[in-house]
Amino acid sequence: MSRRGARVLGAVVGLVAVCGVAVAHGGSLRDATGQELAVPTWLFLSTGGAVVGASFLLASFVTDRAFVAAVHEWHRRVPAPRRVLAGCGHVVGLAGFALVLLAGFARPDIDPLRNAAIVVVWVGWWAAFAMSTYLVGNSWPAINPFRTLTRPLSWVLGGRDVELSAGRAAWASTAFLLTLVWFEVVSPLADEPRLLAAAAVGYLALAAAGVVAVGHDRWFDEVDPLSRLFAMYGSVAPVQRTDDGLELRLPAMRLTDDVVTTNGGVAFVVALVWGTTYDGFVGTPAWASFARTVVDAGVPAPVLYPGALLVGFLGFHRLYWWAARKARDVAPTYTEAAVLARRFAPSLLAIAAGYHLAHYLVYALSLSPSLFGALLAPLDPPVARTLVLPSWLSGVGVAAVLLGHLLAIWVAHATAYDELPGRLQAIRSQYTLTLVMVFYTMTSLWIIGQPAAEPPFL
Repeated sequence: MSRRGARVLGAVVGLVAVCGVAVAHGGSLRDATGQELAVPTWLFLSTGGAVVGASFLLASFVTDRAFVAAVHEWHRRVPAPRRVLAGCGHVVGLAGFALVLLAGFARPDIDPLRNAAIVVVWVGWWAAFAMSTYLVGNSWPAINPFRTLTRPLSWVLGGRDVELSAGRAAWASTAFLLTLVWFEVVSPLADEPRLLAAAAVGYLALAAAGVVAVGHDRWFDEVDPLSRLFAMYGSVAPVQRTDDGLELRLPAMRLTDDVVTTNGGVAFVVALVWGTTYDGFVGTPAWASFARTVVDAGVPAPVLYPGALLVGFLGFHRLYWWAARKARDVAPTYTEAAVLARRFAPSLLAIAAGYHLAHYLVYALSLSPSLFGALLAPLDPPVARTLVLPSWLSGVGVAAVLLGHLLAIWVAHATAYDELPGRLQAIRSQYTLTLVMVFYTMTSLWIIGQPAAEPPFL
């Protein structure tokens, strides 16, 4: 096969990897909201079948290259006062950072569900704000309090930026992201406000050190893991930033652009996928049993969790690259495997966004009263309350998962038609991809179907 088929294969395999990962986070959400995900197994399985069927339908029938190109190139300029919006973002970010420090250090005795530091970070930022980055647009560059607070260092350094290859910067982001995942899993950040506030200060210190080492813009545009993470999510959003303003595009259509340009960027996307899977897997009874067996065999408990994180990432990373190389055999092409891997990696982001929405929508809505109460009275919030949500909202989550898959398949399809000359090449290139997708889907379904268990040795 030619280039496109190879790319599609690599993309879909990556997509599957993301599926398995993102679903895993449901265990921690069930604990936080006190609700079980009311979605029967048959519905998940039918969703997976629909994804597979849609992939073949898209490859078989949507063959008009002019139509595909028109869909992806459609855009409208959105007038917006960027300076005003940026200024408002700075204020919101600094106020939120100050609120986390105040509530975390001054009132650590308050119940976590009432403490402003806890609910602002986990409900307001990681749930609600993260959803806004892929549903609307990425406003993190303006809101980011670490970027605002370290700006004076840039003035002191004279705006100096150290030369750093894009690949090395992306690999550094990947290492930092995996470290953050490990720290979030092994530490009680969601239960101890003082520790959470200290972690915020520590991250500010890390950002300051990064600015001194490589420069302000270089750090936040290329190395900082949070900035890169939200930029990846933001590439799925309909509102995109341009050099001269904002523009409106169809959701996920930017993913056919050069969102990932280096092998390190591929590693970051895979790490984003694996991090969610790891977070969910360590909360299952199977992990608890495995961990106790391994520790009883002599492996030190402190080595177990980072070791599993690293081994799992390497496994996901190698599997994705195997898929990219295998694509060249299924669809013979002169295009290098590295090009295929970079080209299709952005497709995974649509699936990651869909799973994030599926799992955090109920979480954010159910805990929104606690968030509003903490914002209104951060030092003496009212009694924590949760919303009782209708059961049909679980169907919205399933729809989000399905939509994420369909968008990802469309992106991969468009990418394939951008490279392959023939329709049959695009179809055949998805054979191996489909098998991998089924495997990862079953893995993710198994994880989310497990009862929640306390990770041992933490």
